Amino acid sequence: MQMIQQIQSGNIQSFEKVYQQYHSKLYYYVLRHCHSTYLSEETVQLTFIKMWENRKDLSLQYDIAIQLFRIARSTMIDLLRKERTANRYLLHAVDDISDIQEAGPTDYKEDLKQVEALIEDLSPVRKKVFKLSRFDELSHKEIAEQLSISPKTVENHIGRAIRHLKDKMVFIFWFL
Repeated sequence: MQMIQQIQSGNIQSFEKVYQQYHSKLYYYVLRHCHSTYLSEETVQLTFIKMWENRKDLSLQYDIAIQLFRIARSTMIDLLRKERTANRYLLHAVDDISDIQEAGPTDYKEDLKQVEALIEDLSPVRKKVFKLSRFDELSHKEIAEQLSISPKTVENHIGRAIRHLKDKMVFIFWFL
């Protein structure tokens, strides 16, 4: 309870103690549930940011660990929902690109070139992983075996490629 009161009053040393004590525990808790190192790191970081920003709302009735794990759980769920939405958006965009290729209207050819250029701008490994996943329709395990990397690394590359493309594609398709 004293630790919570100190954090509520803005004591950075108490916050750092809590961070040191729970950072790894939170990371492995999230990793067990989402199986993604990237999402685990992001969730833990956001959990501590939220705790600090909302420190005045911390309850004195519950242990700091309980409150941290609740924040982490809700943050993880939010991130998973955002990722699912981003994946859905990108899959629709890739389907739209395929439709555009088949239809072949002149005004879409430039958009298609821009999207292809965005894919080509990815790092070599990320581009390869993305193409194997989305165009060759290989599973994460198949890609991992082919490139001699772990399935988690494949997942990480695909997630980051999707986020990059999604961010850039918003501008391309804004006027469609």
